[in-house]
Amino acid sequence: MLELASIFLNILLPVFALVLIGYLAGPRLGMEPRTLSKLAYYILVPAFIFNVFSKAEVQLDLALRMAAFFIVVTAGTIVVAFLAARLLGAGPQLVAAYVLIAAFGNVGNFGLPVIDFKVGSAGMLPASIFFLTGSTFGFLVGVMAATWNRGGTRWKAVWAAFTTPGVIAVLPAFLVNWLDIPMPMFIDRAVALMAGALIPIMLITLGIQLAGMGRPHIDRHVVTSSLVRLLVSPALAL
Repeated sequence: MLELASIFLNILLPVFALVLIGYLAGPRLGMEPRTLSKLAYYILVPAFIFNVFSKAEVQLDLALRMAAFFIVVTAGTIVVAFLAARLLGAGPQLVAAYVLIAAFGNVGNFGLPVIDFKVGSAGMLPASIFFLTGSTFGFLVGVMAATWNRGGTRWKAVWAAFTTPGVIAVLPAFLVNWLDIPMPMFIDRAVALMAGALIPIMLITLGIQLAGMGRPHIDRHVVTSSLVRLLVSPALAL
């Protein structure tokens, strides 16, 4: 019991505290979540990925196995979510929503800080691999689901998924790492500062977004899709 209390106080509570700050401060300060999301997406995420992958000892075969494992588990969750939506008689828009919920997890918002607090810097490389894989695969599935529902060009969705700023940052990070290219101190420190800002910005942005949602309407689709995300995905991962 004491260990569980310690985990909650020292690992989970700091994460929820930042979400709460965003929830309370966002509406009062007129903060726009879209601006913060763009800041994280275009600047902070690439800086974070570059900062981690350019310095860590990366085993390519292990990274590929981790990425493949994540994709297989997520794909299985998507299939279960799709079948559940169909069994409940959901229309195309709701089916797409089920797929999106199954495809995306809070591997960035919550996963990265929890791993950092629990394991430390040693866990940030594998956590970053899952984060990058989840973001890319989730974005790909999300855009594909949207084009399936509304009609659109699927090849553009595939191209967009693999040219996100976070993915683009992987190549120069690997080159710096493998070729042992020395980084000028001012660049290294600037990148590290931006990388350190990613997690708090994402958590505060999440709080602002939650504040703007209002009261959620709970129905059978919300419950079912949440259960698929929270129970089926961990079960498949076992």
